[in-house]
Amino acid sequence: MTYLRSVHYGWIVVLTGVLTIVAVLGLGRFSLGMLLPSMGSDLGLGYSKMGFIGTGNFFGYLLGVLMSSRLVKFFDYRSVISSGIFLVGVSMVLVARANGFWPVLIAFFFTGIGSGIANVPVMGLVSQWFGSTLRGRAAGIMVSGIGFGIMITGVLIPAINGWAGPGQGWRTNWMVLGAVVLTIAVLCSLLIRNRPGDLGLQLVERVEKKGREKQQKPLVVKPFDAGKRTLFHLGGIYFFFGFTVVIYVTFVITSLINEYGFSEAVAGRFWVWFGLLGTLSGPIFGSLSDRFGRPRTLALVYGLQGLSFLLLALNPLPGSIYASIGLFALCAWSVPSIMAAAIGDYLGPLKAAAGFATLTLFFSVGQITGPALAGIMAENSGNFSSAYLLAGGLMAVGALSSVFLPKMRL
Repeated sequence: MTYLRSVHYGWIVVLTGVLTIVAVLGLGRFSLGMLLPSMGSDLGLGYSKMGFIGTGNFFGYLLGVLMSSRLVKFFDYRSVISSGIFLVGVSMVLVARANGFWPVLIAFFFTGIGSGIANVPVMGLVSQWFGSTLRGRAAGIMVSGIGFGIMITGVLIPAINGWAGPGQGWRTNWMVLGAVVLTIAVLCSLLIRNRPGDLGLQLVERVEKKGREKQQKPLVVKPFDAGKRTLFHLGGIYFFFGFTVVIYVTFVITSLINEYGFSEAVAGRFWVWFGLLGTLSGPIFGSLSDRFGRPRTLALVYGLQGLSFLLLALNPLPGSIYASIGLFALCAWSVPSIMAAAIGDYLGPLKAAAGFATLTLFFSVGQITGPALAGIMAENSGNFSSAYLLAGGLMAVGALSSVFLPKMRL
């Protein structure tokens, strides 16, 4: 108990951020990849309709992002985040009750709205609670919630499918996952605090010892760096991530089952490992970005992700699929954390939430176009190889663009 009292409440906020990301992304969004094969079979959905379900979710996410900053101004972080999680949970229960393409699409659209409403403010809390020297690490820990959520679905979904039987497994899964999300909404409403000043605290900042304790100097940013050009530069890079990441997480399980002959149980084990490695991506690369800079770290992440797409598309060697999943998972969820830290660096804590919302608009446009285009390409060609190749090329462009981001200086 004494130890808990000594922990800065900022780390409790990080814990609620992890739970939020587990709920709205790990369970609310990326569980779709595991459930699509059985949903598609039961409801008679082709690849293009599968893609449009993903796109409908991302349209909702875009709308939620547009609403989030205004909602935070009228209410507060805690109210908006917990309400967004609640909407995700309710809409997941409605997906379980759907009996065709359109009801699934509409319900999953509202899942997207709730995800956008909750996700943007919770990432904005990083800049409210943490200084620049720990901002990347804190955001990285938060986004590890995606990996935890994916691990949960990788274990839970095949087990429930086996217990409930054909035609009912995916419905039962959506009900169970929706109940978990609603529980998380209650927890977050009890634990989230809006800013350190509400509790009489200061920002969490790294303290270095050099003869005596000394706090690291804050970053000083040139006025040009905080301008629209840098914001659009970051947004363009984030667009590439949004476009490509949803292609992978939406269709990789479908590819493993339909194109490479894996069983659902084996694909589920892949998903568990995917989630486990994903929990490491945010903390590892977020901390690297604190030390070596956001541009260099983003370039490294985009390069590794581009390679993972090429390995999955071409499958040139035995074990290429394993290497692809490992590489992608190890670095995928670091991008939102680095972006959240970068926007706090460039714009400062007060403008960080609004700036991250702007970046997320670019990300959301990528999410909207990515799965729909990938589904159409797969429908025409019979597989997802061409979509994966396109995604790999875009990640290479994103890596190059990251190198030219304005440098921060101490």
